[in-house]
Amino acid sequence: MLSPVDPVAPKRLMDRFRAFPGYSAPPGFLPTLRAYGGLMVVDEAGHRTGQTLGRLGSMEVRLASKAAEVRQAQKLRYRVFYQEGSAIADTAKMMARRDVDAYDALCDHLLVIDHALPAARLRRSPAVVGTYRLLRQDVADRHGGFYTAGEFDIGGLIADHKSLKFLELGRSCVLPPYRNKRTVELLWRGIWTYVRRHRFDVMIGCASLKGTDPDELALPLSFLHHYAGAPEPWRARARTERYTEMNRMPKDSIDTKEALKSLPPLIRGYLRLGAVIGDGAVIDHQFGTTDVLIVLPVSGISTRYLAHFGAPEERDAA
Repeated sequence: MLSPVDPVAPKRLMDRFRAFPGYSAPPGFLPTLRAYGGLMVVDEAGHRTGQTLGRLGSMEVRLASKAAEVRQAQKLRYRVFYQEGSAIADTAKMMARRDVDAYDALCDHLLVIDHALPAARLRRSPAVVGTYRLLRQDVADRHGGFYTAGEFDIGGLIADHKSLKFLELGRSCVLPPYRNKRTVELLWRGIWTYVRRHRFDVMIGCASLKGTDPDELALPLSFLHHYAGAPEPWRARARTERYTEMNRMPKDSIDTKEALKSLPPLIRGYLRLGAVIGDGAVIDHQFGTTDVLIVLPVSGISTRYLAHFGAPEERDAA
């Protein structure tokens, strides 16, 4: 079923998606319509389930299993990206009060739920306080490719590592009161359990810095270019038509401590895990951000982090 708040005709809806700066190859008409209803495409593996991937006290991390749970994640994203942040909503999003795109129907949606909070009235929806969107390579290959391909030329990167399995991470957000170490660790415990279960080798995705003026972001962009640039085997470049130079300051003029402070916590976390950064940034005017490419080979993750995240049965807390 489709959301009752979406009166937009199919052709106009597809035209809107094509106009989005982050939109790459169309995943297909059906996934676009499903996304507004919170529905997910069922793949060869069968129906996705709400698997519990970890717990910390009253909070649980698991995959969404119902359309209502996906819609809750979309509502959370709308609140963070459009109401709190500077993203620009079109009419359909404003009416739905949800952040929706065609990839929602293709992805697994990782949810952090606080069971200490009451469920939403009437629908008894879970209290979703954090979310991540996960797109498996096998699914992306069948439906037009990764979202990231709309900003970065990742085709060569994937082709050069044909024997490896890629997972795309995206649309990460957490409610303000939950932006702490506890919630971030629970999200990463869920991601790591998912990675192990599906035996992924590489994680990729776009990470954002607030703002669309690269000169104002010269310090963090230059730091990432000089100190975290991907080595040749893992390097991918921003698409030519969207390429923004990251090397805006000489390396010897960068205050590394200040540069690290200027980075969003999410990017700092990726770097601690061992991520490297692609060549060039992309300005995303719809979301009011400057995006960089994150490449995180699982083989490069520090063993101390692997031991820390562990499996949910090893790390659950009372």
